[in-house]
Amino acid sequence: MTEPTANNAALTYTSYLALDEVLNAQRPRSEEHDELLFIVIHQVYELWFKQILHELAELQRQLEAGATAHAVRSLRRVLTIFKVIVAQIDVLETMTPSQFTGFRARLDASSGFQSAQFRELESVLGRRDDRAVAHHPAGEARDRVTEAMARPSVFDSFVSYLAKCGYDVPSGRDFTKPLEPSPELQDVLLKVYKDDGGPSTLAEHLVDLDEGVQEWRYRHVKMVERTIGDKTGTGGSSGARYLRETLFRPMFPDLWAVRSRL
Repeated sequence: MTEPTANNAALTYTSYLALDEVLNAQRPRSEEHDELLFIVIHQVYELWFKQILHELAELQRQLEAGATAHAVRSLRRVLTIFKVIVAQIDVLETMTPSQFTGFRARLDASSGFQSAQFRELESVLGRRDDRAVAHHPAGEARDRVTEAMARPSVFDSFVSYLAKCGYDVPSGRDFTKPLEPSPELQDVLLKVYKDDGGPSTLAEHLVDLDEGVQEWRYRHVKMVERTIGDKTGTGGSSGARYLRETLFRPMFPDLWAVRSRL
């Protein structure tokens, strides 16, 4: 039997999960008890955003390959993760406004607006807004958001999937532009729903995903309102006022518009 060496050490639970790095990545800047909770929750969000981006990249590959069953499974996983991250707000809301105020000043210029992964996630889902990179300095994170806004979105991949399934979808969309409602595409979606096959199942899961994002936004803004009211957000952001502006904006407008015709 080969003896473990420096380059072939026995793998352990701790080393496989890099727990030394993970569990030492929380660095409160005050003595306030609740600051650790605030840090842990937001680090976990970032880990889930990383996983969602990983899953959506695979979803797009599956859609463009016409792999219905695999795409359905990927979407179900993403939907389940969104339920988890929405539920995490319940934990964060156990912290009272006064408890947050106890360490809020230590956040300095840091703000959730600076989450490059969430901006990238929005871009992958179809957001096209140069303001999405405004809070990020030049570098890899900003490049990833910019690149996501220049390539096909999840919905664009779904349209490509419909073409592979034999539907006569409109072509020539500029991927750098926001998704706008298309009567021609809605005619195609109406047929998809009437056929009631795999493509309609995927369409409904995309509606679920859109609804999940909107639920996250709603819970997020209400959490901010109950914690800081209408105060200016950390890092000088407009806080709850900006977040309210993002509510009820569908990522996939055609999937909502066609429902009045079903």
